[in-house]
Amino acid sequence: MPCGPLFPAEAEAGMAVFRSLPAVGVPHPDGGGVTPTTGEICGEWAQDIAAAIHGAYNAETGERLIREVFLKVPKKNWKSGLAAMMMLSLLVRNWRESNEAAIIAPTKEGADNVFKPMRDAIRADPELSELFHIQPNMRTVTHRVTGMTCRVYAADTDTVAGKIWAFVILEELWQLAKRNGAEDMILEALGGQASRPEGVVISITTEADEPPVGVYASKLEFARKVRDGVVDAPWFLPILYEWPEDMLKAKAYMDPDKFHLVNPNYGASVDPVDMLRKFNEAKEAGGKPLHLFLAKRLNVPPSENIGGSWPGAEFWSAQAERVELADLLERCEVITAGVDGGGLDDLLGLALVGRERGTGRWLLWTRAWAHPSVLERRKSEAERLRGFERDGHLVLVDHIGEDVEELAGIVGRVESAGLLNLVGVDPAGIGQVLDALAGAGVPAEKVVAVSQGWRLSGAIKTAERRLAEGALVHGGQPLMAWCVGNAKVEPKGNAMLITKQASGTAKIDPLMAAFNAVELMSRNPEAAGKSIDAFIYEPLVA
Repeated sequence: MPCGPLFPAEAEAGMAVFRSLPAVGVPHPDGGGVTPTTGEICGEWAQDIAAAIHGAYNAETGERLIREVFLKVPKKNWKSGLAAMMMLSLLVRNWRESNEAAIIAPTKEGADNVFKPMRDAIRADPELSELFHIQPNMRTVTHRVTGMTCRVYAADTDTVAGKIWAFVILEELWQLAKRNGAEDMILEALGGQASRPEGVVISITTEADEPPVGVYASKLEFARKVRDGVVDAPWFLPILYEWPEDMLKAKAYMDPDKFHLVNPNYGASVDPVDMLRKFNEAKEAGGKPLHLFLAKRLNVPPSENIGGSWPGAEFWSAQAERVELADLLERCEVITAGVDGGGLDDLLGLALVGRERGTGRWLLWTRAWAHPSVLERRKSEAERLRGFERDGHLVLVDHIGEDVEELAGIVGRVESAGLLNLVGVDPAGIGQVLDALAGAGVPAEKVVAVSQGWRLSGAIKTAERRLAEGALVHGGQPLMAWCVGNAKVEPKGNAMLITKQASGTAKIDPLMAAFNAVELMSRNPEAAGKSIDAFIYEPLVA
């Protein structure tokens, strides 16, 4: 914590309640069958957080000076219990009659994980039982004296609207942010503070196992800026159990001796023996199991920890650097392009691979387009796609046809620069792309078919080898990290297939476009201005 409680007397009054709450189902530190109190089992780190929140209340003005708390901590660190006890102590200390509070979790299971410790604490204490009325079917508790209510909502089943909440806890914000309309829901949660100056919103989350989206991505970025002193926001308290940049690059998180650094409850609710066993199991399995363990138990960000079954995913994040379209045009001697997708249910992906002068490295740049209808067809990914749009790596077009026109304009720019070797496309359904490329000044003979399926396995293996060598670098786009994580490998004889069918509803179109461009670059085209007739390609049938 950056400092002690702002109002020590308020902190002590709140902590007297917080520490006295029964922690049902948690073993007593001294053994035996006695139910411990929160104060007896709660680590200093958690008590510091609770003291900061209670101690931020100015009793003279009725205003809480810390209005928002962002806690990012791995699983098993008693975060649901902390959320329950924090809310219960706020309910006890509340003075406003008929006030309202809410705990919002992404799923019913998550909501129950918070409601049950709160319910059990009330039942286990005679004074609390007399003070609160419990309605289990509605996951609601009501203060019998002030009339204040607190309801635990499941965002996947309950309606969250039209409320004025003083106290709000957002459980697993990374998951909440994936829901369509999450931003509106969270704005609703924050809205009550305009008329409830004693209020506070507490976001508690683990690391996302996919590139952060929506309100989680924006809150996480804001929290880091406040923590680092880039933004001055004294009302916002960020508590982030994260790895420093140098330790991420060194993969220090793979050393079990360092697990405690991001697990504040290590040795208590986080069992070191159990954690080491699960780590070894995940490491042996590799791929997605290891990816999930690192994200959920060690807060390793997905940008450093790309999941998926394609071997190239392991090296993807290590080869991220600044790569923009202008870099390819300035630094490369020849550029190949790949195109894939474009249906109403797909992304239209464009990839450019340039060979850097002097080094021979391949620079990869991508962009994708989609029609807004994909947000309705794929509601589960709507918030993620909007986040990619804000990043500038996905363009949502208003009208069909605008996507291919913009794509063709970029390829035409490369052609005008005298750097375009060939454009590789999936020959299925690309008539509109061909017409647009011709209109942008790309010669028809430079647009060639790249065989898909098992014939593309050479490009896939080339991409992963060059990533491992550091000879293929990219711009570190969250969109591409997501596509790489979505890629599912399907062995077929001696070949390796990555297909949209194997990847299911997850989008990989920009990655497939990249493989098309890699296939052309792997044929070692001569620098700009040289002949392109050195290879025989499949004829295109528009």
